[in-house]
Amino acid sequence: MRLWIDLANSPHVPFFKALAERFKAERHEIETTAREFAETIPLAQAAGFAPQVVGEHAGRAVSAKAGGLMSRAWALRKWARGRRFDLAISHNSYSQILAARALRIKSVTLMDYEHQPANHLAFRFASRIIVPGSFPAQSLRRYGARAGKVRRYHGTKEDVYLADFQPDPSFAAQLCELGVKPDNVLVLMRPPAHDALYHRFQNTLFDEALTMLAAKENVRIVLLPRNEVQRAAYAGKPVIVPARPLDGANLIAASDVVISAGGTINREAAALGVPAASMYAGKWAAVDEGLVQEGRLRRIANAADLSSLAVEKKRTASPRRSREVIDEVVRLIFE
Repeated sequence: MRLWIDLANSPHVPFFKALAERFKAERHEIETTAREFAETIPLAQAAGFAPQVVGEHAGRAVSAKAGGLMSRAWALRKWARGRRFDLAISHNSYSQILAARALRIKSVTLMDYEHQPANHLAFRFASRIIVPGSFPAQSLRRYGARAGKVRRYHGTKEDVYLADFQPDPSFAAQLCELGVKPDNVLVLMRPPAHDALYHRFQNTLFDEALTMLAAKENVRIVLLPRNEVQRAAYAGKPVIVPARPLDGANLIAASDVVISAGGTINREAAALGVPAASMYAGKWAAVDEGLVQEGRLRRIANAADLSSLAVEKKRTASPRRSREVIDEVVRLIFE
């Protein structure tokens, strides 16, 4: 088959890299588009993709997002016309789903967050919807997802690309270049996604945590900004902001604690067995609640939770190793 993958955000890159390897092994042809947003393009290129860059992030305003979505959908439709794709695949790329619908190309979308307002669009127009088993059925119905086109898999999307992960022994040298020594407690932090449609609130706890941790003598903080605005905002703080993208899985595996006000990086840490704490102040995904119940993710909701957080060298990691998830997802895509 001729497959069209659209990478709309940086977390999509490792997910589709793992799937693309399976697709190629089954002799499918792949073409890729990507949106200029966060570190999506450099990460895609480093992962071996050669994406056609179409569109960029439209900013925080809802009206601008709607306009950006439609203009990108039009540009993707123009690009894809005549390429004879059999299937369009994304992790809720709304523009790709609309473009595929206009071109009468079947589309598969994967999604793991039930509180994303734009699910209303994706779930109605996609040909197939693939979600984790924990995704609430009530949310699927509310967003217009007909039961006949919904498929479920066991585990998380992060299991798809991290189940077989083995750390690179040479990665420690890259950390040393950044000023992180082997005896330091390495804390990896990711700020809130202030520009996202699902993030319409203030979250001050993250900056409080950063200040508290930066004051600890043996702690080194590596902070991964989501955009250039955040990069500039944290540039003067006592944190390490890498000048270029680092391999995410190796960075997480080398960390002693992962603290994020988002979702993906915490689930990656949980998959790799690294202590993780979430400061996300919005509505939690069912998949994250499940990780809390497993003891793989801790919720930090206030200053008291923050003060009780253990920040120390981690013990031996205990990864999930859910190796069957990628086989299940590939099967559901082509089923």
